[in-house]
Amino acid sequence: MADVIKIFDTTLRDGEQAPGYSMNIDEKVRMARQLELLGVDVIEAGFAAASPGDFTSVEAVAREITDTSVCSLSRALESDIDASAQALKPAVHPRIHTFIATSDIHMQYKLKMDPDTVLDQAVRMVRYARNFCPVVEFSAEDASRTRPEFLYRILEQVIDAGARCVNIPDTVGYSTPDEFYRLVSDIRGNVPNIDKAVVSVHCHNDLGLAVANTLAAIRAGAGQVECTVNGIGERAGNAAVEELVMVLRTRKDVYGKETNINTREIHRSSRLLSHVTGVQVQPNKAIVGANAFAHEAGIHQHGVMSHASTYEIMTPESIGLQESRMVLGKHSGKHAFTQRMESLGYSVDRQTINEVFEQFKRLADKKKVVEDKDLEALMESRAALVPETFTLDRFVINSGNTISATASLRVDREDEHFEDVATGDGPVDAAFMAIERIVGESFELEEYVIHAVTGGKDAQGEVSVKIEKDGKIYKGRGVSTDVVEASILAYLSAVNRYFYEERNV
Repeated sequence: MADVIKIFDTTLRDGEQAPGYSMNIDEKVRMARQLELLGVDVIEAGFAAASPGDFTSVEAVAREITDTSVCSLSRALESDIDASAQALKPAVHPRIHTFIATSDIHMQYKLKMDPDTVLDQAVRMVRYARNFCPVVEFSAEDASRTRPEFLYRILEQVIDAGARCVNIPDTVGYSTPDEFYRLVSDIRGNVPNIDKAVVSVHCHNDLGLAVANTLAAIRAGAGQVECTVNGIGERAGNAAVEELVMVLRTRKDVYGKETNINTREIHRSSRLLSHVTGVQVQPNKAIVGANAFAHEAGIHQHGVMSHASTYEIMTPESIGLQESRMVLGKHSGKHAFTQRMESLGYSVDRQTINEVFEQFKRLADKKKVVEDKDLEALMESRAALVPETFTLDRFVINSGNTISATASLRVDREDEHFEDVATGDGPVDAAFMAIERIVGESFELEEYVIHAVTGGKDAQGEVSVKIEKDGKIYKGRGVSTDVVEASILAYLSAVNRYFYEERNV
């Protein structure tokens, strides 16, 4: 039987630290549930000491997740470890992950500590963390640029102090596969008590080598890999969980390793992260990109139709995609619609199905073909996670190249109608100005992204916005075949998030 490589997912910690990927507590919990369905072994839920919000999100994930280990990151400081221990109290399987930099450049310029002091701090804090948690993981930050003799020494002593997992990060993505293979091999050969701990690796993608370096470490004997969905993370990101898992599955003849991942949840996990963060995956992204299983060249199409393995080394079904292109349209019934939603991975109650089905019928009147991505967009647009303080009733836009754009909007709040008119630099700007006049608040538009959910002139437009108020960012999303309507829905979604969070501070 092949060895099982543990998957330590840090999407909610390292991934969320990347600019543009921040998530609120509800979004983190929703993503954590999906990671548990995906089958990761450890969820690093955040950095509890970083902020009150991070503490609360770690605590919320720890309370929600029952089968998967939940982890909190901590510097090698008592106050950080105390915060992690407190946040992890509801966890069934808690893990404290503590770290300190070990490379000369980090110790001299960042920590301003000598090696003996760093060693003493690491050992004392691992021992301290063991008072709160049976599983303590220690990371030697910037391990790939650390003097090997010092690295062996600190790893040996933290294992003696109680670390059950030692992590070897390529923190700045500097290493190459051959170098990283030798590093992990040498650690296993020069740390006498290494058999008492799992060797983990955490590779960054600054040179595009994160997955290659992680695979090299697996060949050298690493038993745990740290990665993120879609490869998100600091700077150029981390090793992508979907790429690592599918390499091990597809090339088992080379690596001889397995994971506990349910690969049929890979596509769903990727899509959920995109919806939650508003950041889309590039089309040519391995495994989960829109083009990963697409064939346009005639010779490729002919080959795949003859036998899929001519140009596909894995099946779409293996990552949770549906190869079938069953068409749903305005004549489709609710039973077929419900089955299709379930086949796409949605488990929904009758009320939600009834509401989404009505939206589907309205969309089917506007589009010739309703595709899977349209259905996903409809479903995800409902996952607002916050109550709708304001809802769109109707709008009228006047615009042209010789007149100022004017937007007239009517918005509902409970049983009341509110209507106003505004002008702007274009129809979208005018509509946003009208919304602000109605709600009595002004915002800075930080980001406005629009893309087509599917192809064709009747494609749905999906709009993501980020607005800023008093230093806080609020995200919104809207979907419609009318891009102006999608923009209005997205802006209202962000405004609703603002009112919800302000009332629940």
